[in-house]
Amino acid sequence: MARFEINPVEMATMGGETKADVFCEMGLMYATGRGCGIDLVAAHKWLNIAAIKGCERAAELRQDVAQTMSKTELAEALRAAREWMTMH
Repeated sequence: MARFEINPVEMATMGGETKADVFCEMGLMYATGRGCGIDLVAAHKWLNIAAIKGCERAAELRQDVAQTMSKTELAEALRAAREWMTMH
């Protein structure tokens, strides 16, 4: 039996629809280290994208994550989100 691995980002954008809740879950994954190392920059990036796509929960979580980040980390996360949004 063949096994396909689908990246959550690819899954979230399949069919022309963007699912903000998938991006929110990715942000939570990086914020808590669930299945990966804790990465607040990546967490903020994905929560920011989810918030832009309309997920209110992500906007609240993004604010919580931002309070624990340095200004440099926050700038990096915002830049990464902006780059991702430009490309997708």
